[in-house]
Amino acid sequence: MNFFKLKEHGTNVKTEVIAGVSTFFAMLYIVPVNAAIMSEAGMPYGALVTATVVMTIIATLINAFWSNTPVAMSVGMGLNAFFTFGLVKGMGMPWQTALGVEVVSSILYVLVTLTPLRRWLIETMPLDFKRAVSAGIGAFISFIGLEQLHIIVKNDATLVTLGNLQEASVLMGIFALILSLFLLLKKVHGAFIISIAITTVLAWTFGISEFPKSFISAPASLSPLLFKMDIVEVLKWSMVPVLLTFLVTDIFDTLGTLTGLGLRAGLFEGHKSVALEKSIEADAAGTFLSGFAGVTSTTPFIESAAGVEAGGRTGLTAVVTALLFFLPLFALPFFKAIPSFAIYPVIILVGTMMFSELRAINYDDPAMQYSTFFTVLGMPMTYSITDGLMLGALVYVAVKVMDGKIKETSKGMLTLALVGVLLFFFL
Repeated sequence: MNFFKLKEHGTNVKTEVIAGVSTFFAMLYIVPVNAAIMSEAGMPYGALVTATVVMTIIATLINAFWSNTPVAMSVGMGLNAFFTFGLVKGMGMPWQTALGVEVVSSILYVLVTLTPLRRWLIETMPLDFKRAVSAGIGAFISFIGLEQLHIIVKNDATLVTLGNLQEASVLMGIFALILSLFLLLKKVHGAFIISIAITTVLAWTFGISEFPKSFISAPASLSPLLFKMDIVEVLKWSMVPVLLTFLVTDIFDTLGTLTGLGLRAGLFEGHKSVALEKSIEADAAGTFLSGFAGVTSTTPFIESAAGVEAGGRTGLTAVVTALLFFLPLFALPFFKAIPSFAIYPVIILVGTMMFSELRAINYDDPAMQYSTFFTVLGMPMTYSITDGLMLGALVYVAVKVMDGKIKETSKGMLTLALVGVLLFFFL
């Protein structure tokens, strides 16, 4: 255990193991949730369970040994929803092409990580705009969750309206949402997976969903997803905004999560921290492999905070978490039997957590005030993270011009606005 330098970090094997177990239960929900979201794109559910687990193990182990931090990684929420509901269902893109978008953007992410461009992208865009983007993605995935639960339904007169709250499945979804929120407020470790399990058992008991014939099976084959990406269709000018959205979202999501964990655990000392840099590099490696395995980008999981709060301070915590993730590989029948109304409340609450970024924005700046509004509302209303991002950048630059402060506008925002003009009016 000398490799992890436990004594130097003020910890021991027992503490690290307990921390690893805590992180595992806190983020186990990603297996059924990611498989449920991406299977809506027409991808095989069983293979998605395997791919999600495999990439969680690989990305977490890479980070454990490369950065020696207690940060676990898995398929990120937000981009997986954008993949299914934005690219495949929204734009009519085959899921193989959408995987091509993931692969190309991940290659760009690796290149950006290895060059000064990453720091330029991070530093040249206003922090408040990054917060607005995070909140917008939160609004987008929460809207998807409400839609999938049929709490919000399509309406020809008003576009959307309230669904039939008397339906058994809708009532179960509302119950799961309330239960998840209650457990979160009580700071129960593994709140999401506990809520999913309780709701599922109740649904089986009352006959609302079918009880599985078995709980254990051999892992599903990864072959239906492995190397199925279509890269040729992605190499077009019209794909630039989509690639940029994947790239920017992944960078900001990674940096935001790592910064938050670092502040809580004292892991990193600012942007120049070696551990921070290595964690970003580990994330880039995991992201690069994700598309080839058939899932969207891996990212550091904020649920790693459960392990940090349990005392985890080194990569040994992450190793324990990764090893425990071998268990879900053999539980495919159980995951298949989980009803969607037990899963989508998790998406809604993850979205609300991201939405809370709005509280830190400085609304005294008119450009930020108006761009935040259009970014946050633009993503769910256009059903596209890309469109909302570009719309917000356009409004930001336009207000700066009208306010006579164009010289104060960063090059990053000008670049985004230019891409927005090309996207909306020429491509």
